[in-house]
Amino acid sequence: MTRGLKAAAAGSTLAALALLAGSMAAPAPAPLTPDRNGPPMVPAASLVSFDSCAEALAELRAAAVASVGPYGFDGQSTFLGERLAVGADSAARTSAAAGGVVPENAAPGYSTTNNHEAGADEPDLVKTDGRRIVTVTGGVLRVVDPTSRRITGKLELAGDNEVQGWVEHRLLLLGDRALVLGEDLPDPAVSWARTMRPAGAARLVLVDLAGPPRVLGTYRIQGSTLDARLTGDTARVVVRSTARLEFPLEKDGSDRARIKRNRAAIDQADVEAWLPEYEWTAGPERHTGRVGCDRLSRPARMTGASTLTVLSFDLTADRLGDGDPVGVAADASTVYGTATSLYLAGQRPGPAVAPNRWRPAPVDQVTEIFQFDIGSPGRPRYLAAGLVPGWLINQYALSEWAGHLRVATTTGDVWGEGRTSESSVRVLRREGGSLVPTGVVGGLGRGERIYSVRYLGPIAYVVTFRQTDPLYSLDLSDPAAPRVTGELKITGYSGYLHPVPDGRLLGVGQEADRQGRVEGVQVSLFDVRDPARPARLDQWHLPGAWSNAEYDPHAFLYRPDSGLVALPVEVGIRLLRVNGDTISEIGEVTHPMESGNGRRMWQSSWPVLRSLVVGDVLWTVSEAGLMATDPATARRISWIATT
Repeated sequence: MTRGLKAAAAGSTLAALALLAGSMAAPAPAPLTPDRNGPPMVPAASLVSFDSCAEALAELRAAAVASVGPYGFDGQSTFLGERLAVGADSAARTSAAAGGVVPENAAPGYSTTNNHEAGADEPDLVKTDGRRIVTVTGGVLRVVDPTSRRITGKLELAGDNEVQGWVEHRLLLLGDRALVLGEDLPDPAVSWARTMRPAGAARLVLVDLAGPPRVLGTYRIQGSTLDARLTGDTARVVVRSTARLEFPLEKDGSDRARIKRNRAAIDQADVEAWLPEYEWTAGPERHTGRVGCDRLSRPARMTGASTLTVLSFDLTADRLGDGDPVGVAADASTVYGTATSLYLAGQRPGPAVAPNRWRPAPVDQVTEIFQFDIGSPGRPRYLAAGLVPGWLINQYALSEWAGHLRVATTTGDVWGEGRTSESSVRVLRREGGSLVPTGVVGGLGRGERIYSVRYLGPIAYVVTFRQTDPLYSLDLSDPAAPRVTGELKITGYSGYLHPVPDGRLLGVGQEADRQGRVEGVQVSLFDVRDPARPARLDQWHLPGAWSNAEYDPHAFLYRPDSGLVALPVEVGIRLLRVNGDTISEIGEVTHPMESGNGRRMWQSSWPVLRSLVVGDVLWTVSEAGLMATDPATARRISWIATT
């Protein structure tokens, strides 16, 4: 069935997805042996610490010289679905995330951020503990009282030395403390127009919310925030820093001459080029430092192009301190965390990529995974590393369960005419310092790529797409013999999967025609009680529209007590209800087109970004303000302007 008010033009993202869709449906999957699908599954060597700064400098220089190209470190391209830098993925309070437990001193029931794993809170632009709503939009932190429905606190987040510009902030909330994650924008006076040296820094702000919001301390480090997790009282922040190497931008000469000049620049660099500097403050105190050589480790293969730093902060303290940094001379695009483990995953460096290629060849598509123990407060402890063929769509491709790590990847070329791609789910276990394979099931969606993955205990659901949408159900209960148990082919695809009670699954994505051309946002309700026969029970479809929840799960809200689904669709929020085997539409929530001073604004300037529930009121958040709504009728209750 089709429901909706009007068609709307899909964005450029949908156009890109439409280019990927098309041609022939894939044959049924067949089980694969571990060496069948892509490169052999060779366990990665453990991380190795440097014995001295001299050794670190020699090895980092050698790796950088071997991987640099005529225009810097080419070959660092991202695959579709991956994200290399800037911005964290999302958030919620740890105590509430662990099964939705509400603290005793909290007021009515409330929703939490849509986190991947219980006990591992993720940063987002809005948080609530039921007593207050805290948002970070437009460079300002605001505290809203959901009872009186008014703003009770406000804090400008721009620092004295921060270059003005658009910065996306995220926050973590623990009791009366908020940790805000943002970026210092690069200084336009020192840009890539002059050198190929990157600029900018990750910037963290610890805020006390016990009274009027006030800054307790700040932390800056060279690089950009990749993601963060809050477990217990400790926030772990992962920062990706590019080596600070000044490559000359000279237009004359051949590629060989440019490479020679770049290698000469590397040979002249000190070890500090690879060790991020940081600065932290507490009141009038100001401290500076640098990640030490004794805190840096390396994998068996590296490019010398970037460094990952894991910082740890106790949010119950009155200052951030130095973050107790741990560094890895590697790259990553994905952070996955549980209550006890933190995983960093990214493409393993392969041969240098030629200037006319924007992605590695299929044979070089290998994902490297590093596991850290974060079960105790303080500095994370490195545990193991592993390799799997292919690339990840996002953190939902990873899952830790019963002492094993499950990883879903796509290998092969999904862009070329040959369409040689296929997808697999591998099961790894930790042996010493390596994540070693125990089993694999492959052959999923030949000629397609993964669009979404969801693990629910021993069961996994994988969606691949090119022309039609196979929803595969997999049994992973035996780590040595994972297997496909069922398959459902329908038009379109689901970009995000969310479990609902009674053996059902919600999918958010796009409807498509028989040729794979996308036709607008759809929400599918699947019956997955019988693993051998998954079925679609109902569908909500709005032609020509799109939803951010397909790419950002934190934009998705589901309330199991009422069946409420709040889904961002273009600039508004569509309220749906899942009741039994059906999906029905309640209505739409949009934010006013005028700012607080009466100034007329374009509607597209204020898309509704997030939804949350406090008591029996639905709150929606945009750059323009917050709106309180009756979730049963979509009737507006009150509006709080913030512009």
